[in-house]
Amino acid sequence: MRTGEDDTMPLAAATDHLTRAGLNLIQQALSIYDADLRLAVCNRPFQTMFGLPERLVSPGARFDETVRWLAAHGEYGEVEDIDGFVRDRVEAARAFMPHYMERRRSNGRTISVEGSPLPEGGWVTVYTDITAAKRQETLLRARSEELSDQLLSHTEELTRTNRRLEATIGQLEEAKRQLTEMEARIRLTTEMTPAHIARLDTDGVYTYTNRRLSSVMPGRRSDVVGLCYLDVMGEVTGARLRPAFEAALAGEASVLEYDDAGSGRRIRTAFTPDRADPEGPITGVYLLSTDMTEEAQTRAALAQTHKRELAAQLTSGLAHDFANLLTIILGLQGRLEKMPLPHGAHELTSATRMAARRGGTLLDKIARMSGPRDIKAGPVVLRDFLDSFAPLARAALTPEITLTIDNRIAPPALMLDAGSLQDSLLNLVLNARDAIGNRPGRIEITLRSQQDTWLEIAVQDTGPGFSDIALEKATAPFFTTKGDEGSGLGLSMVYDLTKLAGGKVALANAPAGGAVVTLRLPLRPAKAEARPMLVLLVDDDAELRAGVRDLLIGLGHQVIEAASAEEALTLAEIPGIDWVLSDLRLGEMDGLDLLSGLATRHPGLRLALMTSAPESDARRRAAAARWPVLSKPVDAPHLLYLLSIEDAA
Repeated sequence: MRTGEDDTMPLAAATDHLTRAGLNLIQQALSIYDADLRLAVCNRPFQTMFGLPERLVSPGARFDETVRWLAAHGEYGEVEDIDGFVRDRVEAARAFMPHYMERRRSNGRTISVEGSPLPEGGWVTVYTDITAAKRQETLLRARSEELSDQLLSHTEELTRTNRRLEATIGQLEEAKRQLTEMEARIRLTTEMTPAHIARLDTDGVYTYTNRRLSSVMPGRRSDVVGLCYLDVMGEVTGARLRPAFEAALAGEASVLEYDDAGSGRRIRTAFTPDRADPEGPITGVYLLSTDMTEEAQTRAALAQTHKRELAAQLTSGLAHDFANLLTIILGLQGRLEKMPLPHGAHELTSATRMAARRGGTLLDKIARMSGPRDIKAGPVVLRDFLDSFAPLARAALTPEITLTIDNRIAPPALMLDAGSLQDSLLNLVLNARDAIGNRPGRIEITLRSQQDTWLEIAVQDTGPGFSDIALEKATAPFFTTKGDEGSGLGLSMVYDLTKLAGGKVALANAPAGGAVVTLRLPLRPAKAEARPMLVLLVDDDAELRAGVRDLLIGLGHQVIEAASAEEALTLAEIPGIDWVLSDLRLGEMDGLDLLSGLATRHPGLRLALMTSAPESDARRRAAAARWPVLSKPVDAPHLLYLLSIEDAA
């Protein structure tokens, strides 16, 4: 499987190969090192002139290792202190200055070395074999008197050679300029890409990166060239990547999606083999990593919604028939109890009636679990939410059980479904209470942030903890360890609500004993404005308008009222209005026409409608295609969710 982003890799590889092919046509040896003293590019004459191994002519090769190899193989003559020699060369390279020099190699040949700095750091060096020219100069000096005629000929030849050399140098300068521009364009393009683009050699060492790793995986370093991916990614994530990397070295491109243990993000990485030509050897692997966290959260919520729909379809018919059977059973039990029965029979009929009623209660729970449930996140002030939740939870606990809440979340408000979260936490507190039993105990609720990606809520108790089978099946519907006293739907409901919100549920036992249930919800700081908003409320029914007005004022907002669309058009000219909330049916000009006109006149206004018309109504469907539509009767949670929407214009 290959994604659209993978096309970037073959393009970059093709550009790299074309560049190398062009440089290989130059007779002089050429090398370019970047500001970090690592090889950016070189041509084939550079390798053949000095007999360098493959690893020292691969992108990312270190300058000091190349100097050390040359010194050890006698390129600079006898060097007594190789470490000091390498250190001096590195210091000179860091303070690089333009230079030209000629030196005699250990093999007797003479080369000229010309270096020039690059605008963005680093330098380009050209090596030319001038042995023939030097021999000509020596011959001229020795036989200048005897070979005056030949001197003129050799001088002319030398002049021609110099002209050819100058032309080559000019070509190299132009090639250097074009390479610099090309590198700058490629660097700019890769840095603008919202993904981490990198290349690994066959040992898994980074030879290139666009320095976007820290933005894709917070907590990672961006400057990773020269480091092994196993060290950069850590033990857990590195183990996840290893099979795909090894498969790419074997020629198999792939895409891997995984949870990064270090950052908590959901990451998708494409692995593309790097080879010079389709039949050539693989010299490395290109990586393209993107952050898929929000997409994964949305997918999880949609998948859970589909599961609920299937469960509702499956259970609705069964529940209906079962409810009819329970009704018949209860009716028969009532008739039996009116008949003369032998001793002890009334106890049996009473027990049967209680069991049937318990079955009816269980049906209600199944219906609530599998029925439709909307997760509507709105701005929730955590301190206020916890202050109202704490007394509710403590009321269900015995005096011997203490409840502590530790909130370590920095943002004061988050986008959450307060009702679903309250139901989930209350279920977990009640489960913890039942696990502790009649003895003294403690329940701790801790809220923390994980890498600014997840809101992590841990509920820990001092009970006996989960059994092995409970750790495996506790979130499954109808699984319970409470015998006849439990329905097995509590943790299942928590799991369901958390998945609908795009989150995760984890069960564990604390090292010191007791159970730990951890909820992970998407961490989204609230974007609702802190100041009260000014709402233009439009409804031709005064009583209905008064009810919605009181709800808006109760939420801390200010309200201007209009009884008709014409009045609303006039009032909309008042500066500072944030929202217009109108009834759909108003008279000659209904709410749909009103909002269409306001959208044209005041593009910055946020617009919404409310109606008692069914969803099948044509006007309601037309309105819902453009703006949010609230169903009447309007309540405070739906208004709170509506006013948290950033752009409803």
